[in-house]
Amino acid sequence: MFKVKKPIMAMVHLKGGSDEEKLAIAKREIDQYAKNGVDAVIIENYFGNSDHVEEVLKYMRTERKEMIYGVNVLNDDASAFELANKYDACFIQLDSVAGHLTPEDDVAFHDFIVRMRKETQAFVLGGVRFKYQPYLSGRSLEEDLQIGMTRCDAIVVTGEGTGMVTDLEKIAKFRSIMGNDFPLIVGAGVTAENAKLQLDVADAAIVGSYLKDTHKDDGDVCEEHVQKFMSEIEKLR
Repeated sequence: MFKVKKPIMAMVHLKGGSDEEKLAIAKREIDQYAKNGVDAVIIENYFGNSDHVEEVLKYMRTERKEMIYGVNVLNDDASAFELANKYDACFIQLDSVAGHLTPEDDVAFHDFIVRMRKETQAFVLGGVRFKYQPYLSGRSLEEDLQIGMTRCDAIVVTGEGTGMVTDLEKIAKFRSIMGNDFPLIVGAGVTAENAKLQLDVADAAIVGSYLKDTHKDDGDVCEEHVQKFMSEIEKLR
């Protein structure tokens, strides 16, 4: 999907007080990311709903189809697949693909993932031990990662919360279990200052809070922060 090493995917959180404002802010953020060399955007209903996600995906397909874009519909994986298929998204982010369900509920989830992946051309980025997700499987991390790797095209690792640095030891442990051939993405807390250490181990990053003026999820995208971050990534490449 990517033609560069260490690709960076930037979050579009759908901030705004009205439907019109959410779309306008999303367009502005996408412009800022594209202008400053971010490799892809993820449209997510963090501050909105699936209807807002759909409006932005519609814009991406008609006005920004040259960009790589993905979708994450929080708490509604089925909608993520549906919207990705409808609007030609390149990838889907699922917050958890293993470990978050009891063994009984996991059976139905497995069948769902297998069925959905057969019906889409989009790649799937799946979390394991993901921020805010429960741990209910009773399985070891090794078991959940091995299962997760059968359900997606890349594993996403995070720390405890949005904008919080993902512990380097956790990233290294995921890599050790997964091996070097399966893609590993750091999904939270990557900064210009820690990008080299984290991406020496991981293959890609999802970035949101750091690119905002406040370095928090509810801030506004700051071009200086985007430029600084991507400058560090270019050095790595």
